[in-house]
Amino acid sequence: MNLVEYSGLLLFLFLGVAFIGGLFLANYLLRERGTDPLRRRIYECGMETIGTPFVSPNIRFYIFALIFVVFDVETVFILPWAVKFKELGWSGFIAMGIFLMILTLGFIYEWKKGALKWE
Repeated sequence: MNLVEYSGLLLFLFLGVAFIGGLFLANYLLRERGTDPLRRRIYECGMETIGTPFVSPNIRFYIFALIFVVFDVETVFILPWAVKFKELGWSGFIAMGIFLMILTLGFIYEWKKGALKWE
């Protein structure tokens, strides 16, 4: 195995890590260093806040995000399958059918439980 072929990849990896590290370093060196107590207050149209400014978001946002991730992953699996559809034959078709059936059952379960209702 010839490791010279991987030198370009190693160079890009090093440059990427150095670039990100440089951005973090620049952010640290160029940031404002003030201890003004007004700076930490929440600004809401000039009005004083009522209650705590740290409110936990509704759990439905997390449920919608997880459902999105599930169907996004489904798309990641379907696209390469569609590209190689003819080469995979019937076994690939049946495997994707089972995969889609499992996802469809999960979608029906979420629908029946009311996870997709927005009130």
